[in-house]
Amino acid sequence: MRASTTGRMLHDPKGGSFWFDAGAVCLDFAHTGGEGRYAVFETLHQPADLGEWLAEPPLAAVMTVPVTVRELAAAKALRQAIWDAAHAQAARRPLPAEAVTTINRAAAEAPLIPELIPELDSAPVHEPVHETVSAPVAGGATAGWVSPVRATQALSTLAREMIELLSGPLSERIRECASDDCPLVFVDSSRPGARRWCAMERCGNRHKLRAHRARRTTEPDGG
Repeated sequence: MRASTTGRMLHDPKGGSFWFDAGAVCLDFAHTGGEGRYAVFETLHQPADLGEWLAEPPLAAVMTVPVTVRELAAAKALRQAIWDAAHAQAARRPLPAEAVTTINRAAAEAPLIPELIPELDSAPVHEPVHETVSAPVAGGATAGWVSPVRATQALSTLAREMIELLSGPLSERIRECASDDCPLVFVDSSRPGARRWCAMERCGNRHKLRAHRARRTTEPDGG
């Protein structure tokens, strides 16, 4: 993944929104909607919705080939597989076989190919810098993905990140929010490794408020 900044704004159908950083782009992707009772959180309704999500940083994969209905279906299957695998790992259960197969299938496709391009004022005139979808980076160059950029490639990149996450040292830090009624899952990449909540502004603050109320009800009058 080209950038370390992760996280997206999540919106509650009942109202309200909050910033949630899952710690990995593939886990951010797992929170774009879902099946069953999570269908109310769906954000990928049309192929164009998937294209818009993939185009956002840090992936910044602007599609040069329109997303198809088939790719949208494959994206939702991969999303569910990442969700299921992450929750299994958080609970220290064996990874679901179907999820593993789906992730491996997506990863087997050709991924996005990164390319570094010098600034226009320093690049030789003959270089076709316009052929690459790019985003500015520090150091007088731009980082981009080699064109053509297809959704299948982006999904492969997400699946490969999930494989690295599940098989690497951070796998033990994949956790579900500590709140009793919050299923959001994240990887804690912080140095202390003490993250408990999906977001302090949401479940963290709710826990503090409940704890404060509980202390007040147990305190003797006048104490």
